[in-house]
Amino acid sequence: MILNIDNRRIYYDLSGDPGAPTLTITHSLSSDGGMWAEQMPALLAAGFRVLRLDMRGHGGSDPVAGDYTMAILAQDVIKALDALGIARTHYMGLSIGGMIGQALLLDHGARLQSAILCDTLPSTPAGSAASWDERKAAVRANNGLATLADSSMDRWFTPSFKTANPARYKQIHATIVGTTAQGFLGCASAIQNFNFEDRLHTIKTPTLVICGDEDPGTPPDRNQFIAAKIPGSRYVGIANSRHLPNVERPEPFNKAMMSFLWAQR
Repeated sequence: MILNIDNRRIYYDLSGDPGAPTLTITHSLSSDGGMWAEQMPALLAAGFRVLRLDMRGHGGSDPVAGDYTMAILAQDVIKALDALGIARTHYMGLSIGGMIGQALLLDHGARLQSAILCDTLPSTPAGSAASWDERKAAVRANNGLATLADSSMDRWFTPSFKTANPARYKQIHATIVGTTAQGFLGCASAIQNFNFEDRLHTIKTPTLVICGDEDPGTPPDRNQFIAAKIPGSRYVGIANSRHLPNVERPEPFNKAMMSFLWAQR
């Protein structure tokens, strides 16, 4: 489904009873709403209405020229909620989706009933500029993400995932390749320039933080930092998983997700 906002298309999928509590979900860099397929059956069976949004330049959403910021990406979510007539929502985001979630909690907290932040960061990692610039240069040179797909999958999943789930591995790999160069570049710039660390203590919305125990890019200690800073929040680690524990280990991920959401209904 398509929303036309600011003369561009934002792709979304909205499933479930219109009268049910809504959970809004955003995805990781170089992914789309399809990365949450393993969560959909549990959420719908529990009676949630689920809104999955594709970030600008990802999935079915149009790219926008220039660098993005977390505030801009959070505003995209708010504009989609307004267009769909959703006043308040639960929220879940992974990686940059979790960074957007922090921006929403800080700047639009009244719109969120609760938040689940997954495999994310509270600020731009120190010393990360060179690695991000290298990735951005590769995307510009190739006008796409094909050269990044294999290394991204290595960061996202343990070695056993490809053997155990070849079809899902191939599907997610193809999603990375299909991400627009501008979408990646704009969002990468947002990741290179943000810091919420000194404001997290002001968040009053119930929050859960989840992270794969073997995540190399948004490691457990940085997620534990977020949980320690947000008053009343809780941290859950998912064993034997890297950056996408919701895909690699859906059973323990869904258990943590649903336990938290049931408590917030």
